Amino acid sequence: MNAPVVTTPASAFGSSGGWRHGVRYGFMGLPLAFLALPLYVILPNLYATQFGVPLAALGAVLLLARLSDALLDPWIGRWCDQWFEHSHARVLRAAAIGAVAMALGFWAVLQPPSHLQQNNEAALLTWLTLCMVALYAAYSVTSVAHQNWGARLGGDALERSRIVSWREGFTLVGVLLAAALPTWLSVDWMLGSFALLLTLAWWLWRQAPAPEPTQAVGDGGDRRIKTIMNAAPWQATGFRRLLLVYVVNGTAAAIPATLVLFFVQDRIQATASQEPAFLVAYFLAAAASMPVWLALVKRFGIAPTWLAGMCLAVLSFVWAFGLGAGDQTAFLWVCIASGIAAGTDIALPQALLNGLLERLGARGRHEGAYLGWWSLATKLNLALAAGLALPALAWFGYEPGTREPHGLQALSLAYCLLPCALKLVAAALLYRLVMVSPTARKDFS
Repeated sequence: MNAPVVTTPASAFGSSGGWRHGVRYGFMGLPLAFLALPLYVILPNLYATQFGVPLAALGAVLLLARLSDALLDPWIGRWCDQWFEHSHARVLRAAAIGAVAMALGFWAVLQPPSHLQQNNEAALLTWLTLCMVALYAAYSVTSVAHQNWGARLGGDALERSRIVSWREGFTLVGVLLAAALPTWLSVDWMLGSFALLLTLAWWLWRQAPAPEPTQAVGDGGDRRIKTIMNAAPWQATGFRRLLLVYVVNGTAAAIPATLVLFFVQDRIQATASQEPAFLVAYFLAAAASMPVWLALVKRFGIAPTWLAGMCLAVLSFVWAFGLGAGDQTAFLWVCIASGIAAGTDIALPQALLNGLLERLGARGRHEGAYLGWWSLATKLNLALAAGLALPALAWFGYEPGTREPHGLQALSLAYCLLPCALKLVAAALLYRLVMVSPTARKDFS
């Protein structure tokens, strides 16, 4: 095992020069988000409206690709732990390989061969499935390694929130760029920008504070020990409880992310030039709200602050349910309010998880096992959103471009009220399982 060149305590992220550490570690969040927004928000609309893929078939393909990606994440988490046991350089090499594969996969998904785009639905769906599976796997290798790196830095609740906020703050910048650039740049220029940002992010990551040297968990050749290590998260009650809250809340957030462009185009009937403004307003509000949420964390704690964000999200989407054609200004305010609420979803669940790992004694040993399952849950949320919401909309009579009242009502129910119901369930679970449970207090205090 090679010791890291530089180890820096998490408290340094809050020092006067801590912004340098934050930029070096957190910048990788920017290109990862630059990729994620087109995959999860823009791609379903692109293939449905421009390539004419039916919603039910598209939902099935996205469900299959995202489930295969989700099932791979625990294995990636285990491999990541082994890379850390060997050296930090090995982690960075694996991330570099994943970055190259991401750039190639991103190009293949956004620019399918021209002969597949025209009247060859089965071949186009096959191309999309294969490319998405490979792209998701590459994305997972880089993102799980990056999250694992940050989790191993440790720190108290505020310091963990700072570390996550640096990464997620750059994530929001990446999302803003991904939302705005397609309006000004061609696909080729956008792909080139992504490759450049990814290269810069990896170079900065190489100079970031490194976790403390890792203690190897047992004999590297002992498969039984590795299997126990990978199953360790499910033996921790606190992790199971937090993951349940995270899955329900994440599904509530993933459904409107999948459907937002359909809602904007058909329910609000905004023009194509107005669409980026809604996405930018949402993510800009989320980024701007981060310092406020961190101040509330310092005063009230992570879980109560997250609960407040969930309640604000419910109020935002209830308001959106009453909107219709021509309500662009009102929907812009909905995007701002729900974006502010999303600030808690972005940083606080991961901060709770990092604190739990510290109290369970998992830091520096097998964070990857936990983060692999955590990443699986994230992908499961997105898989369920696409695999269930899109076919359900088709079943209830909605088609992209429709102006039929029944179809538009189904779209409003799926975009607005279904997420509200799931958010309320998540809020109840957070309060009962994490905030007031006597067993959970020692895990999440």
